Amino acid sequence: MPEFAAVFAFDVRSYVFLIITLGAALLSVIALTHCAVQKPDAFNAVGTLSKGAWLGILAVSLALTLLFVQRPGSGLIFTLVTIAAALVYLLDVRTGFKELRGGGSSY
Repeated sequence: MPEFAAVFAFDVRSYVFLIITLGAALLSVIALTHCAVQKPDAFNAVGTLSKGAWLGILAVSLALTLLFVQRPGSGLIFTLVTIAAALVYLLDVRTGFKELRGGGSSY
């Protein structure tokens, strides 16, 4: 019976890591796509890194996430860095674009 519990715990952990990794990949794809369709001048107007820098950061973070999708949990630190990079872009830069266009906050 203890062997079953250990195997079950390993399976649950693997699935949790897989969900986190796939969520990070999806978040990175959304951020990368949003970044790719923006005009380069908008990044200067918002006062952030250039479009090329953000594209590079988000592309590398997506590549790192996709590298560890097959073995979830093995590169969890890279997955967390990927989530952080995508969230910084989406919550800071994307919000700046909304304010620049006059959209403001949705609250």
